[in-house]
Amino acid sequence: MSCTLGEVKNRADFIIYWGGNPAECHPRHFTKYTLTQKGRFVPNGRKGRTMVLVDIRETPSAKAADIFLQIRPGKDFEVLTTLRSLVKGQRVDPASVAETGLTVEQLQDLVDRMKRAKFGVLFFGMGLSMTRGKHMNSAAALTLAAEMNAFTKFVAMPMRGHGNVTGADVVLRYTTAFPFGVNLSRGYPRFNPGEFSTIDLLVRGDVDATIVLGADPGATMPQPAIDHLARTPTIVLDPKVTHTSRLARVHITTAATGISAPGTVYRMDEIPLPLRPPLKSPYPTDEQVLQRIIRAVAAKPPWYPPQAVESQVV
Repeated sequence: MSCTLGEVKNRADFIIYWGGNPAECHPRHFTKYTLTQKGRFVPNGRKGRTMVLVDIRETPSAKAADIFLQIRPGKDFEVLTTLRSLVKGQRVDPASVAETGLTVEQLQDLVDRMKRAKFGVLFFGMGLSMTRGKHMNSAAALTLAAEMNAFTKFVAMPMRGHGNVTGADVVLRYTTAFPFGVNLSRGYPRFNPGEFSTIDLLVRGDVDATIVLGADPGATMPQPAIDHLARTPTIVLDPKVTHTSRLARVHITTAATGISAPGTVYRMDEIPLPLRPPLKSPYPTDEQVLQRIIRAVAAKPPWYPPQAVESQVV
């Protein structure tokens, strides 16, 4: 179900944005990849495409949409599962659908349009993945796209909220076989979103120390997670002062990646982009700091719980 933005530009004639506001958050998305660009199989550009926006409120992106479906907050999962039922030709309860803020007729029209498309793409944002339901919402959207391939070509792609978020997923995937929500405490990777995801771990208070690299959770995460970061030892590696570094116990200033430190970033369609820094920095890179931390930890003598030490003495 994956594809590149280049394929979307050249082939997609039916585009759905769900829980995102690309007009403000990804201002080049419309003009460079999805709506106005003329592609090999969409020579008429905007005239040859249909755009649908699904959101809980009318955002500036709605002005660019052909169809705007306003659903009630927290009803994304119900709408997605209803669409899956209609795709398979199953009956749905109109009263249950009405609780989502939409009608069966609206959803049936959407399904009919999706089936008539030659190449459809579903872009879903944090309005879907970070609201009630979280990973279950994302799983339902991915399943809908997969089931649509029984009728036409359909793909799904997340709209990333911050720079190089895809890079973290890619690295975890090729090192552990899982993209996120990975626990390595037993010496092998365990995958369980909702249990091992960062926000859930912090909100539950399951961690007693945190290292933050290339992110600012103090500005984006829920307040209970931020409060736990402030209560426990938090280490931040960042070239600038952030909300998180203000509450951290240790802030290590590092060179800015892409400006004074080399590296690789990944576009949201997983295209790697190598960075060649034009400037030099007196500060170490993130990689150099992490390597020094790893060497310092490896040099420390092994630690055993007190009970284990007593049993060895006996």
